[in-house]
Amino acid sequence: MAVAVASSCCASTSARPLVPPAGSRSGKLRWASGLGRRSGGKKRRLLSISATAAAPSGVDYADTGTGATADDDAVASLKIKLLSAVSGLNRGLAASQEDLDRADTAARELEVAAGGPIDLERDLDKLQGRWRLVYSSAFSSRTLGGSRPGPPTGRLLPITLGQVFQRIDVVSKDFDNIVELELGAPWPLPPVELTATLAHKFEIIGTSSIKITFDKTTVKTKGNLSQLPSLEVPRIPDNLRPPSNTGSGEFEVTYLDGDTRITRGDRGELRVFVIS
Repeated sequence: MAVAVASSCCASTSARPLVPPAGSRSGKLRWASGLGRRSGGKKRRLLSISATAAAPSGVDYADTGTGATADDDAVASLKIKLLSAVSGLNRGLAASQEDLDRADTAARELEVAAGGPIDLERDLDKLQGRWRLVYSSAFSSRTLGGSRPGPPTGRLLPITLGQVFQRIDVVSKDFDNIVELELGAPWPLPPVELTATLAHKFEIIGTSSIKITFDKTTVKTKGNLSQLPSLEVPRIPDNLRPPSNTGSGEFEVTYLDGDTRITRGDRGELRVFVIS
């Protein structure tokens, strides 16, 4: 079901290595090739990783000792370590238990090194933008719904997951999960490409948690069928909705900078995003 998909998906990482800019102590990362500008001279926005988690289990920020801000070079190195740990896992769909443990350990090291819990009231502007999902531990369940009910991946249904994004507007409080999908069709028809947008509103809970409330799902075809208008998917009545699908969710942001975000969800999901 498209609603379950959008809330849990991840996007693949590039094969190009990430390196900190020469002489920089900012902790930001750049791709090792194609740095700085796209063709046409337009500037590219720096990649960032952020982690968000709801009530992360066992993230002990006291491990930093003095509580002082961690060295920027160490943080940059740990960001590279995390991205390396989740690369090649097809956003978590191909993750084994060993992969899950490695990714979780790398994320916790970065969370601790960053110096403590996130203050979203202070750093709200860093949430702004379009974020690409590069990893979700929930995808190891082999369903597009993650730890919530969702369509299975593989041969049972002809669904191929494309890129997954979160688009956040801190002014309007819009929080959209955007999922690119390819649906198989009987031969000789070509597959159907579409984008599902799950619109939510968000609010800050405490200092580092975010609650999202579902609004609507819109589906738009792409490719040869791009001329078709967008379709709003009817919402399931509250009294018919399963207990696991309440229409809202909560997660904690455990790491956030200008290009990277880590979150931990209300069911323990670890997700890693980079700015797109």
